[in-house]
Amino acid sequence: MRRRTFKSTAGFTLIEMMVAITLGMIVIAGATGTFTAQTRQNAAEEQISQMNQNVRGALDMIIRDLMQAGYKAPGGSVTGVTYSTSQLLIQADLNANGSIDTSSTSLEYIVYIFDSANQRITRQLGTAGSAEVLAENITACTFSYKDASNAATTTSSSIRKMTIAITGQTAKVDPSYSSNGGRRTYSLSADVTPPNLAL
Repeated sequence: MRRRTFKSTAGFTLIEMMVAITLGMIVIAGATGTFTAQTRQNAAEEQISQMNQNVRGALDMIIRDLMQAGYKAPGGSVTGVTYSTSQLLIQADLNANGSIDTSSTSLEYIVYIFDSANQRITRQLGTAGSAEVLAENITACTFSYKDASNAATTTSSSIRKMTIAITGQTAKVDPSYSSNGGRRTYSLSADVTPPNLAL
């Protein structure tokens, strides 16, 4: 019987293969860790961006409607803003017909309500309209009423200025953020002087 002998073998030894596999696994583990960290950071930034947009959008809509409060035809009578700690009622005679249209499609009668149980702000058109969600994940929303001398007032006919403050939070918990139960918050406030309330 003849023996076969291999004079030259090209290839890797077992030790070389194990070293190469180990180095490859270290590189893959590092890349995976970086990818995971970036994915978490991107998700957190997206939550923060949505929270900021949510609060800003709600405040912008309220301010826009408030700027029309009290509009009326010459000689007309409109309350404009009705004092309430639980809601913001805005009235404006936009079609100048001498009365406030309270139908469910009218922009002459708008009610904003902070629903603390469900953490949201709703907007309702008219008295029979259904309340639509304006902003979610809202932890606080306050309405402060002031008279012409900038003093707090509870009399609807004396209201000339308002301060609206809204605080929102992220919809999801960020495990890398230890404060506030892992939820980031954003507060925004605005002082509004509707031009038609002084008329």
